[in-house]
Amino acid sequence: MLISFLPRRAVVAASLSLLAVAGLSACSTRPAEGETAAAGTTAAGDSAAPPAPTDTIKLKALAMRRDSLRADSIVRKSGALPGAILPGHRIIAFYGNIRSKGMGILGREPKEQMFRKLEKVLAEWQAADPSRPVQAALHNVTITAQGTPGKDGKWRLMNSKATIEEVISWAKEHKCILFLDVQVGHSTLKAELPKLEQYLKDPIVHLGIDPEFSLATMPGVRPNQRIGTFDAADVNYAVQFLARIVSENKLPPKVLTVHRFTRKMITNYKNIKLDPRVQIVMHMDGHGEPTLKKDSYHAYIVKEPVQYTGFKLFYEYDARPAPYHIMTPKEVIALVPAPLYIQYQ
Repeated sequence: MLISFLPRRAVVAASLSLLAVAGLSACSTRPAEGETAAAGTTAAGDSAAPPAPTDTIKLKALAMRRDSLRADSIVRKSGALPGAILPGHRIIAFYGNIRSKGMGILGREPKEQMFRKLEKVLAEWQAADPSRPVQAALHNVTITAQGTPGKDGKWRLMNSKATIEEVISWAKEHKCILFLDVQVGHSTLKAELPKLEQYLKDPIVHLGIDPEFSLATMPGVRPNQRIGTFDAADVNYAVQFLARIVSENKLPPKVLTVHRFTRKMITNYKNIKLDPRVQIVMHMDGHGEPTLKKDSYHAYIVKEPVQYTGFKLFYEYDARPAPYHIMTPKEVIALVPAPLYIQYQ
């Protein structure tokens, strides 16, 4: 049986009471007793000024700041927001696309066979670190970089609604959380993330973003020709996008995974701003033999820390050539800091 931790919406709603954006009541001059002000005039007989337009963008910004300060206050007292998955659990995820056999273990094997394999892996991780419960996860590449530009020239394609709903049903059926992963191609996070908002309102659905396939700053470059990049500003946009969804829907904190295996994949990391409503995992995404993977983890994750760390294991690539092997849970846990998000591809 999978050991899972599925946060409940009601607990967080009661604990946080994150309010919806409230309208502001307008002040007005009342007519004296027994008098009636004419339409369009004040009690003094002057023409009434038209009501000032409501600056909804400013109101939403103020509400976001208010909710963030409230969340900060709760975190200072308790260490984490109610329903937070990290750091109390270790997430173990199978990565890929349920419509593709070539993108990872998620989709490469028949569904039930894949889930039996996931159960076995979860048991191995729980045995390696009995002090930290494991949280099962699926990590589905939902917006995928493409080898052709498409009609709009953005070099990416989104899964159909039916596919996204199917992988959500898989996750719920097997008590997993779900990450929707985004490869923007020549598009941007600002253009792509809103397409996923309806799914991210579900408390089990989280987000992954992959700088490797972010090529907006590299005109004419196809995906897989060069390694792409995100700036801290892009990561901050994703954080605020998720934070708003958490506040507006009274959800537990979201987890945001950011893939990384080179320095240039993330620029200006010191400018990434933390928000208690979003838990950021910087995820070491490189494949190879164990020494190379450990060196990459130290160089690109440990040396440029953000919040939590992740580590990827590749079924097809890490063990080649012999005598190399896929790192064991005990080997990965021995890293400092020990990763709290583990992904198998």
